Amino acid sequence: MPQKPKSLDDTKSARAWWGKELRNWRNVRSLSSKGLGKRVHLSGTMIERIEKNERLCDAGLARRLDDALDAGGALRRLWRLVEEEAAGQSGDADSPAPARLSTGKAAQATWGLDGLPPGLIDPGRADPPAVVRPDDIAQILDAATVIAEWDNLYGGAGIVRSSLYGQLLWARGLLAAQCPPALEADLFAAVGRLAIVMGASAFDAYEHEDATRLLRFGRRCAERADDWHLRAAALNWLARQSIWCGMPDEGLTHAEDGLVRADRLTPREQAMLHNARARAWAKMGRPGQALAAIGRSDEVFGPAKGDEDAVWMSFYDDAQHHGDTGHAAFDLALLSGQSPAVAVARLTKAVDGYADAYVRSRALSGTKLATLIMATGDPEEALPVAHRALDEVGRLRSSRAVEDVMNLSKECRRYADDAEVAALRERIASAVRL
Repeated sequence: MPQKPKSLDDTKSARAWWGKELRNWRNVRSLSSKGLGKRVHLSGTMIERIEKNERLCDAGLARRLDDALDAGGALRRLWRLVEEEAAGQSGDADSPAPARLSTGKAAQATWGLDGLPPGLIDPGRADPPAVVRPDDIAQILDAATVIAEWDNLYGGAGIVRSSLYGQLLWARGLLAAQCPPALEADLFAAVGRLAIVMGASAFDAYEHEDATRLLRFGRRCAERADDWHLRAAALNWLARQSIWCGMPDEGLTHAEDGLVRADRLTPREQAMLHNARARAWAKMGRPGQALAAIGRSDEVFGPAKGDEDAVWMSFYDDAQHHGDTGHAAFDLALLSGQSPAVAVARLTKAVDGYADAYVRSRALSGTKLATLIMATGDPEEALPVAHRALDEVGRLRSSRAVEDVMNLSKECRRYADDAEVAALRERIASAVRL
């Protein structure tokens, strides 16, 4: 017979009370812990541990659980007591708690997942050491690599969001530890790299406040480490996020800042930042400047060599170059009336060239390509491109990908009488609801 669930004591703390209410709502909805976990992209074991107050939750997850259980805001309202209790404990402490990165409420908890792959740190089982060793720095870099791989494969709103902040809080704790002078630059660079990866993932999940703070923190770490390559990466993501959020002028400023002392950057890094400039100019309706930035990106990317970049720049290959410049050309075609030929050619080359490790990038470029053809060309030609992109969007948890397919659906409206286009719109609606 199934083992009877452990009785929960809701008198210990507000958090314990919240965990018991979570279990109560789960039982009311006749959901197993595994079933609820699937709805919020956590394991059943993790749900049970949150209920038992053995693993920390945060405000963002509390909202998702409230929605998943259709609790009508009950869990959200109760979570305010948890936050008030935590604030009171912090204020009443005899000595102040160690400073933590200010990344919004969602970053104040340490999340972990069972069965973490090698390289990821489980914050529930390890505190930062008192003295930094080379192995600690290597572990941070391994964590950044694994998270980046997950982000590219699954999108920032999926499994990645369930494991991020504990990794950074552990790494951030190392900055307060005793560090040999010879390791200090490497430590700041590693923590900065992890923050930038997490910021990029938060951007993809539309957690924009967190993304901005993480990326700015990553930039500060890069500057402390005197790492111009890492600094360029942080400013590239800040630029892309600003442009996506409708602030192209701010995005252009970040991109231009990244190109300060461009002589210290590799050709790929320079091309990456010129692409951000091109996208900003395109959004501002300045086709001349956008085309000039695309041309400059092509020019500096041409002599790039494979062995001169940091390992984490390996994503910027020929496919990425054509995808990024193709996105700028896409905006020129739709916003400024430029010929779509350049964008179609570049996006096609990107879609055909992306490796399987970059599902999201291929899906984003494929969706843009289908949207452009639907808007300016033959809808019958756009259909197979759109369906291929949707196959990959269906594998992701990416708010950016969802917004792009919704824009594709809008372009389909002009062909409302076409049965195949109507079927595509129905498929898009189903994909967005999942």
